[in-house]
Amino acid sequence: MKQFFEGIRIRSVVIIIIGTLIFGFGIIHFNLQNGLAHGGFTGITLLLYYVFTIEPSLSNLLLNIPLFFIGYRLFGRRMFIYSLIGTLSLTVSLRIFELYPVTEIPLHDDMILVSLFAGAFAGTGLGMIFRAGGTTGGVDILAKLAEKYFGVSIGTFMFSFDAAVITLSLVHLNLTQAMYTLVAVFVASRVIDLLIEGANAAKSAMIISANTSAISEAIINRMGRGSTVITGRGAFTDNEREILYCVVHRHELIQLKSVINDVDPYAFVSLSDVKEVSGEGFTFDKQYRPLKPADE
Repeated sequence: MKQFFEGIRIRSVVIIIIGTLIFGFGIIHFNLQNGLAHGGFTGITLLLYYVFTIEPSLSNLLLNIPLFFIGYRLFGRRMFIYSLIGTLSLTVSLRIFELYPVTEIPLHDDMILVSLFAGAFAGTGLGMIFRAGGTTGGVDILAKLAEKYFGVSIGTFMFSFDAAVITLSLVHLNLTQAMYTLVAVFVASRVIDLLIEGANAAKSAMIISANTSAISEAIINRMGRGSTVITGRGAFTDNEREILYCVVHRHELIQLKSVINDVDPYAFVSLSDVKEVSGEGFTFDKQYRPLKPADE
């Protein structure tokens, strides 16, 4: 048993539990209280509640547990454990807020706010769960099965499944509610992307100059950042020249521009978004440890 749980991090488990609490709060207090649907298996649980008054916590458990046995081999041991924790924790979270709702949020006359907050809470909760290495089961498992046996991409399957669930929800919802649900699902997807890809977002710079050595030295001395020299060839002049590649935090971009301009105001600089970056100076040490010597 100890070997089965080897490598499971308490921090990840705590993040998954907090994520399910946030997700469960949003589903009960915004979607359920205001008659909105949702995508995925959560949307099915809401539809079952609207039509048959089956509590979402119960239907979530009944729908997901069988799928874990079907899709067990598709997961690694660690992801399977995290996902099982996520599913069970979501069931408990939904039940807690069903029995003890925090408050009745009177937003029935402002469905734009309802859909925005529903999407924000769902996206934040799911983003935390995904980032910790877990899932809430359901459509994630079906998507992996579809990819393995039918060659359907995970993204295509999940989008199609969400669209089908929301369309099916028209059995109970009117068209306006379905449209607000689409807004909530869209907001949730953007928040998930922000949490998964944007938490360590940065900026990269390609710097072409006759003074790359001086610029590199200034970046090291004034910003504590490293850079990489790449050899290139100019298409117009056919001359070899050095290209400096540097990655910085977004809030350091103005300083980087200032450093470059001070050394060579005529340098050609190309800036790009970096969705995620890890390594020394970014995720190893928040205080930016000194760069390692080249011979280490």
